Amino acid sequence: MSEIKRAIALGFFDGVHLGHAALLNKTKERAAETGAVASVLSFDVHPDNLVFGREVPLINSAIGREDIIRRCFGIDNVVFLHFNQRMMRMPWQEFMDSIIAELNIGWVVVGHDFCFGYRGEGTAERLREYCAGRGIGCDIIPAVTVDGRVVSSTYIRQLISEGEIEQANRLLGHPHSLADTVRSGYHLGRRMGTPTINMHFPEGVLVPRHGVYAARVFLEDGSSHVAATNIGVRPTVGDGDLVSVESHLLNYSGNLYGRQARVEFYKFIRGEQKFDSFEALSAQIKRDAQTAAEYFENNQ
Repeated sequence: MSEIKRAIALGFFDGVHLGHAALLNKTKERAAETGAVASVLSFDVHPDNLVFGREVPLINSAIGREDIIRRCFGIDNVVFLHFNQRMMRMPWQEFMDSIIAELNIGWVVVGHDFCFGYRGEGTAERLREYCAGRGIGCDIIPAVTVDGRVVSSTYIRQLISEGEIEQANRLLGHPHSLADTVRSGYHLGRRMGTPTINMHFPEGVLVPRHGVYAARVFLEDGSSHVAATNIGVRPTVGDGDLVSVESHLLNYSGNLYGRQARVEFYKFIRGEQKFDSFEALSAQIKRDAQTAAEYFENNQ
């Protein structure tokens, strides 16, 4: 058993949206009250992948979720379990017995629609009864609504896929982001006078609507830079079906290959398009960069 006592939020937390924020804030509150460590328990892959045999395109990778939980909520104790066939068939009581013993849990926080264990038989209310019988605290957080609609990862995925990034960010409570290692590209941008950094969405993560976004790029040194970021297949260059994330950073020069960066998406500027020449593409990138700069000037 762990030596530290934990107050723990249970869930998948894809996107770490406003509904999840209510769980995480309550977990921090209970941890402070009981002298426990605020913690999160999640899964590395979405349970629906196995339970329903369908691939759920995720808003963030597991690493991305952990980053948001740490960065936005200050919860450093994030535990991931591997969701496999054995876990899918495990009775919910057995699952709870095992994690309580392993993680020394003194308080549990879940959402109103939380269900787990074999055939989803472990409901939030059953969990409350289970915890009461073992002297463990339990909070069930009601649905969080915005404009009369329940905030959900499913709806946010739809918004992101349609390029409605401002509304998605409103429901997330933070900018949608991608953290990745900067890749070496074809260096065409540098030759065109518009150097860019090249990144990729991890496998299994939802790719937003193709096009150009007003963005901010955060670097390892803590600096942030306004950028015009293109998501797509680079039709002018002819890259086939490979989706890349290329950010043209304003007022920045330097080699970032192999470094970590985070792109935060703020506004959809235009759809992806093919240009007749590199000169036309370069001119458009400069216009997009100006549009991005004006967006941030007007939305400080």
